[in-house]
Amino acid sequence: MEPIGILSDGQIYDLQTAEALNIQGDVIKADNSPESLEILRHSCAHMMAQAIKELYPEAKFFVGPVVKEGFYYDFKVESKITDEDLPKIEKKMKEIANRKLPIQRYETTREEILEKFAKDELKQAVLQNITDDTLTLYKQGDFEDLCRGPHLPNTRMIRAFKLTRVAGAYLGGDEKNEMITRIYGIAFFDKKELNDYIRMLEEAKKRDHRKLGAELELFAFNDDIGAGLPLWLPNGARLRGKLEKLLYKAHRVRGYEPVRGPEILKSDMWKISGHYQNYKENMYFTTIDEQEYGIKPMNCVGHIQIFKNSIVSYKDLPKKLFEYGVVHRHEMSGAMHGLFRVREFTQDDAHIFCTQDQIKEVIFEVLEFVDSLLNLFDFKYEIEVSTKPEKAIGDDIFWEKTTKGIMDALDEKGINYGIDEGGGAFYGPKIDIKILDAIGRKWQCGTVQVDMNLPSRFEADYINDKGEKEQAVMIHRAILGSFERFIGILTEHCAGEFPFVIAPTQVIFVPIAQPHVEYAKELQKELLYDEIDSEIYDMNESLNKRIRMAEKKRVPMIVVLGDEEVENKSVALRNRRKREQSNMSKDEFFKMLNQINSGSKI
Repeated sequence: MEPIGILSDGQIYDLQTAEALNIQGDVIKADNSPESLEILRHSCAHMMAQAIKELYPEAKFFVGPVVKEGFYYDFKVESKITDEDLPKIEKKMKEIANRKLPIQRYETTREEILEKFAKDELKQAVLQNITDDTLTLYKQGDFEDLCRGPHLPNTRMIRAFKLTRVAGAYLGGDEKNEMITRIYGIAFFDKKELNDYIRMLEEAKKRDHRKLGAELELFAFNDDIGAGLPLWLPNGARLRGKLEKLLYKAHRVRGYEPVRGPEILKSDMWKISGHYQNYKENMYFTTIDEQEYGIKPMNCVGHIQIFKNSIVSYKDLPKKLFEYGVVHRHEMSGAMHGLFRVREFTQDDAHIFCTQDQIKEVIFEVLEFVDSLLNLFDFKYEIEVSTKPEKAIGDDIFWEKTTKGIMDALDEKGINYGIDEGGGAFYGPKIDIKILDAIGRKWQCGTVQVDMNLPSRFEADYINDKGEKEQAVMIHRAILGSFERFIGILTEHCAGEFPFVIAPTQVIFVPIAQPHVEYAKELQKELLYDEIDSEIYDMNESLNKRIRMAEKKRVPMIVVLGDEEVENKSVALRNRRKREQSNMSKDEFFKMLNQINSGSKI
C-alpha cells in the first residue's frame, strides 16, 4: 500500500509537511486506518470544494474539516443548493479525480494571504482565528485554499466517496452570524467499505426516530412553542413512563434515595459551582426581585444542597441521591436534531457522596448497573476515560490523581477502555459509556464523573470516624444520559419495535365482529390492572385491513377475538412476522404477559 503520511507523537502529517519540517515517525499507508482516512477525507473535502468552485464560480469557502461522520465544507454561493444537486457535484468530483492532479503544499506570509483573499469575507473570517505569520496553502489544479493539511499526494487516490447531505450552518458556529451552506460527505479507500456505509445510511433513514416518532405518534415538535422543546404524545408518554418506572425500581433496590431539586437557582450558586464562568453560554438567565437566577443545566448543585441539609456520618456513606431532573441548555438552532439534541431534557441523574476509599467500589457498582440496563435492551457498549479539557477548574495534581484513580479501578477489573483526551467535564475526569446500536453506530449516553472540586467549593462535608469534618467525594452519574436522547437511540436501534416491558401499546385486540368488542374491553380493563397497555381495533374496516393496520404499529402482540374466543374465554395470539396464530386460554395469556414483565428486571 502506498505511503500517504507520517504519525509522530500522536500528530498526523502528510508527506510534504513531514519532509518540509524534517519530521520522523510511523508511516501511514492507504489502508482505511483512522489516520489514513483522516488524510483521505480532508483531501476529499478539498476536491468537493474544487468541484463546487467549477460549478459555481462565485463560491467562497470558510472551513472544510474532517469530522466523526466524514467531512464537510462550509461555503457561500449565490444560488440555493439542495440534496438534488449532490449527484452533479459528485460527477464533477469524479472528473477531477480522473485528472490525477498533484496536491501541492506551499508556504506564504500572512500579508500575501490577506492580499490574495482581500475580497473574500469568509477567508478573512478564517484568518481572524489564525495568529501565525507563516501560513500554508494547498493547491490542486486551479483550486487552492488556506489549510494546515494533511493531504494526499494526488487526487487520483480519491475514488470511493459519497456526498451525504446539504445543511445550513452559521458562519463560525455563531448564530448571530449569517447562515451559509454546508455539504457533508464520506470517503474510503475501499469501494466495499463505501457501499457498506451507504447501506448503513439507507437503513438509518428507515430507522430515523423522527420519522418513526411521527408514524407511531410518540412525540412532536411545534415551532409555535419553540425549537428543541418536544411534546410527548400519549404513546410516547406511556413508553417514557414505563422506562422511568423500570429505572426507579432498579435505583431503589441499589440503595438510591429519590430527591428533587428546583429548576431555577440564584446565580450565586452557579458562580460558586463554576458553571457561571465555564458554562454560562449554555444557560438561560432571568431576573426576579432584582436578583439574577439561572435555570439549571445540571442537577448537581441542588443535590449538594440536599446532601448538606443534614449532618452526615461516615457510616451513612456512600449516600446515593437520584432524580429525573429536568434541565435546560441553550443549543444553537442549527444543532437541533429530533430528540438527539434538544433545549429541554430530563436526565436520569444521580450523585453519590462517598469517601476517597469508596470511589472504586462505587465505580464498579455503577458499571454493573450500566451493564444490566444495556443488556436488557440488547446494546453492546464501549468505555472511554475522558481527561482534562481546556476549560477546567482544579489544579493539575487533582486531575492527574483523579484520572489515574479511574484508570486504576478499570484496570483492576480488567475492563477495556479508550482515552478521550480533553473530553472531561470542567470539574473532573469521567468515564463515558458509548453504546453501539443494531446497525453499528456509536452513541454517547451514560457517564460517571469523579468530582472533588464541587464538594470543596460548597463545603460538602461528612463527620469521619474521628468526629472531624472531612470533605466528601462526589460522583456524578447518568446511565441513559437523558430520557429524550436514549428513547431516540432506542427507537432507531429497534426500528420502533420496542421491548414488551416498555412498549407504549403492548397488545392490540382485533375483534372479528361487533359482538366480540365487549370481550376485548373486558380483557383491556383487566390488563390495565397489571399495568399492561392495549388498544382495540374495532373501526369500520374489514378484518384483514384492521390486522394490517395493527401490524404497522409494530406492537409486540396482536390478538384476534371471535366467537370461539368469547365462548371459551381464550385468545388467538397472532405472530405478525410469521403471520401465524396460536390459541391459549385467557389465564395462560395473562400469566405469559406477567412473566415477560417480571422477567425484565435491571
